[in-house]
Amino acid sequence: VQLQACGRGLVQAWESLRLSCEASGYIFSLYPVAWFRQAPGKEREFVGAISWSGGYTYYVESVKSRFTVSRDNAKNTAYLQMNGLRPEDTGVYSCARGRKRYGEITLSSDDYNNWGQGTLVTVSS
Repeated sequence: VQLQACGRGLVQAWESLRLSCEASGYIFSLYPVAWFRQAPGKEREFVGAISWSGGYTYYVESVKSRFTVSRDNAKNTAYLQMNGLRPEDTGVYSCARGRKRYGEITLSSDDYNNWGQGTLVTVSS
């Protein structure tokens, strides 16, 4: 099982960036996917997640209305569309698979595994 986050970039405040999470080695459509980020010197933080069906999403309050998580089960890929980026969004973004088939979205990193290698997003002011 592998997940790989792609789309690192250096952007300016208020710009947009889309990250991709490419999955392999399992039946992608049966598991939720979450995005987390870790800023320098801070704990890893839940950003958003999408249910296995794609019908339900959840976001941390600080990114609501700016970020959108989506998935294309035919391509085994999840996405994190980030609009209106702010310097405080800077960090290493990682995607992870829920531990359970048909599992619910949770905010805890303990409920996710198979963490992909993160990708750095830097937002300059």
